[in-house]
Amino acid sequence: MKVMPDLYPTDLEAPSANSFTLPSGLIGFENYRQAELLYQPDHLPFLWLQLTGTRGAMQFVVIEPGGLVPDYEPELFDEHALALDLHDASEAMLLNIVTLQRQNPLEATVNLIGPIVINRRTRMGRQVVISNYSRYSAYHSLVEKTQNVGRVTTR
Repeated sequence: MKVMPDLYPTDLEAPSANSFTLPSGLIGFENYRQAELLYQPDHLPFLWLQLTGTRGAMQFVVIEPGGLVPDYEPELFDEHALALDLHDASEAMLLNIVTLQRQNPLEATVNLIGPIVINRRTRMGRQVVISNYSRYSAYHSLVEKTQNVGRVTTR
């Protein structure tokens, strides 16, 4: 299944719409199964993914990649789409984890290989490795640096 992400969060107004379950947690964080998206309008497109588990809470910075990562067309393995009960690509919400290097926003990278896919209808999510992973990087730069002039241009 090819998943086309939305440009901006559309259902984050009410607190109940911000919550979803990750039955398997995230890779490396299997005990954190309850999730909530938090955001501040002036920080968009960056969102906070707050996970709650047996050892308390933790947060990740995430983005919805639509409009931010040109030509990003992740494809799910059929088994992942079935496990999430996705009937149509429009039911899928994608979140990609952002990594800040030494708090320097110009060195921010995003994991395009292992997105978190959420079924908007069931509010269940799962972090997956996409089937077309060889086209993407787990350390995709969010900011493009031009070689000859030293200018920084956002993608």
